[in-house]
Amino acid sequence: MSRTADFQVEGRFLGLILKDGYKPKAIRLATATGEYPIKLAKEIRFSLPKTLTPGEWIRVIGIQKLDYKEGTVKLKAYQVVPVAPSQAAIAIPPVQSAAPVSQSLTPAPSATASSKNPCILVCQKSDCCKRGGRAVSQALEQALSDRDLADQVTIKGTGCMKQCKAGPNIVMPDKTRYSRIRPQDIPDLVDKHFAAIAD
Repeated sequence: MSRTADFQVEGRFLGLILKDGYKPKAIRLATATGEYPIKLAKEIRFSLPKTLTPGEWIRVIGIQKLDYKEGTVKLKAYQVVPVAPSQAAIAIPPVQSAAPVSQSLTPAPSATASSKNPCILVCQKSDCCKRGGRAVSQALEQALSDRDLADQVTIKGTGCMKQCKAGPNIVMPDKTRYSRIRPQDIPDLVDKHFAAIAD
């Protein structure tokens, strides 16, 4: 059993998810609650504004399909428009628990992570999200913000890290992997890994 409804969400455009290395299939959108892949309707895949750049604020309007049996939400965009940051209300539809995109999609290289900034990888697949991945992402954002590191460290959502039963999973910039991570563990980990930057 499934249900469809309209949705509208605003956030930062992170880049395209490509199929076969060149066909745009979905976009990656960063919101206050995490990073989401949103599939593009066929009619807009090649007509997206050519000037759309990673980091730009956008509004995405489309249809969400909630599958009660699978416990998943799939988002499909029918309209993507740039908006001014002052207009952007960072939100995600309340029924959004997981937004898987077809396994055949290959994420495009992230253009948001500065080559200078260290990057924390956070699994965004449904198993990790069900085990608290979204709360871990929020705890990371808060811990970095509290230490004035938000603009010096990038948080990047990833696909499956192949440790589903041990989720949530994160990987620090030095390649240290943490599994079964809890939001309350995050401040100590940030202090441990980023003490040099914070000083």
